[in-house]
Amino acid sequence: MVDSTLVKRTAYVVAMTSRVLLDALVPLIEDLSSEMPDTERYRRLLHTLRALFPGDATALLRLDGDTLVPLAIDGLSSDTLGRRFRVSEHPRFARILAREEPTRFAASSDLPDPYDGLVKGVSGHLEVHDCLGCPLFINGHAWGVLTLDALDPARFDGIDMASLQAFLSLAAATVSVAERIDRLSKTSEAERQRAEVYRQASGPRRREMIGSSAPHNRLQEEIAIVASSDLTVLITGETGVGKELVASEIHALSPRADKPLVSLNCAALPDTLVESELFGHVRGAFSGASSDRRGKFELADGGTLFLDEVGELPLPVQAKLLRVLQNGQLQRIGSDSEHEVDVRLIAATNRDLAEEVRAGRFRADFYHRLSVYPLVVPPLRERGRDVLLLAGYFLEENRSRLGLLSLRLSADAQAALLAYRWPGNVRELEHLIGRSALKALAAHRERPRILTLTADDLTLSGDGAPGTPAIAPAPPLPAPGTDFRDAVSAYERTLILDALKRHDQNWASAARELGMDRANLNRLAKRLGLK
Repeated sequence: MVDSTLVKRTAYVVAMTSRVLLDALVPLIEDLSSEMPDTERYRRLLHTLRALFPGDATALLRLDGDTLVPLAIDGLSSDTLGRRFRVSEHPRFARILAREEPTRFAASSDLPDPYDGLVKGVSGHLEVHDCLGCPLFINGHAWGVLTLDALDPARFDGIDMASLQAFLSLAAATVSVAERIDRLSKTSEAERQRAEVYRQASGPRRREMIGSSAPHNRLQEEIAIVASSDLTVLITGETGVGKELVASEIHALSPRADKPLVSLNCAALPDTLVESELFGHVRGAFSGASSDRRGKFELADGGTLFLDEVGELPLPVQAKLLRVLQNGQLQRIGSDSEHEVDVRLIAATNRDLAEEVRAGRFRADFYHRLSVYPLVVPPLRERGRDVLLLAGYFLEENRSRLGLLSLRLSADAQAALLAYRWPGNVRELEHLIGRSALKALAAHRERPRILTLTADDLTLSGDGAPGTPAIAPAPPLPAPGTDFRDAVSAYERTLILDALKRHDQNWASAARELGMDRANLNRLAKRLGLK
């Protein structure tokens, strides 16, 4: 005969467990009918998850092709949100997505943990712990995963699977509602299809615009506004802020997304070739023109033409460009016939074009034709903690490239990144992470399981004050008897090479730093044997 006291006690525990579960889930159910940002909706979801199933770290990740993208985290380092986990490189994620039920990994599992080095409060290797992964399905398709990690290897021994399944059902409903609201916010079905076409065409290697700061969000809003139009856009901002990425995003969200995006760096070409690159030429038009050739405008017909470093265009070319923008007709060099093109123009520059106009180096009519819709890309130093999200993105890229299990930042490295002024902006951060990771790895005699970059590895010198160019070191004194002209030429080579290094081999930017006209710098470089 069953002990009646035990039956009553068991019934009481079940009732109390159900009551706790219900109390926790009711607010989430009420949230389904509420309008709120996705970030807040997902934050509440993870807060409830940790309340029901206490652990040390949780995360919600969306599956995008073969990549899991973190949408919300709790208990993991901030840079995790910037990382992109390729499922094929992380066997634990692959195993979670291969099953419909939650997967708990044995404490003795030898599968590498993607969160190794990312759990807050763990300074070294993530020792034996409890790890639980739950796939989320929407309409029968894998949408993403929820993960739970606890430093205690026995934390999830007594977990109630029925309660967990109930929570997962509500989690799936939450992300489904969030996605549905997002779809409804689109202005039309056609716009949604255009975004999907671009997503598929761009492939998994497409760079994202990562950030959550107020300046970044304002820029995203401006991009969304102008993308649906055919207005000419002038993107301005410091070197390295990501102007080309902004142009790509505008094209991706535009009605021309399924047409070509053609780019031309105006500073990378000699003045004599710019016109041919833009408008094309016919055979025999000039020495070396052995066949007809279409220019960038014809290649971009129906799509978008992006002119980077537009401030470097010679004045005569600006006049011809103005004519094309006004009537959509162009002539190839050496041809009398006209070609009609339908091109949306996006231009970018780190120059102050209004000042260039006043100085007579840029046509006023061309400037006003370009700046129909100006967009200013904020420098990295004004984007707050976005630097950690971007660092996470670049850390994951380098982790994969270097074949590491984990690549992370120490606390002092994160503080150093936040304190630095970033005169080179996002490009400087990308190069810094790649360079530091390579050097830190080379310093280990044996390949580490986790590579942690410290502030010393980053070697951020000075305060990084924007607009303050690095000063070239004084050259060593020439040996006695050295010809004066040879010594001067050697010093000129040093100045030019150092300026090019600071500006990623951009000759136009180097010329500005050196206070020279670009054409004069090119001639000097040829005389010195640098070109």
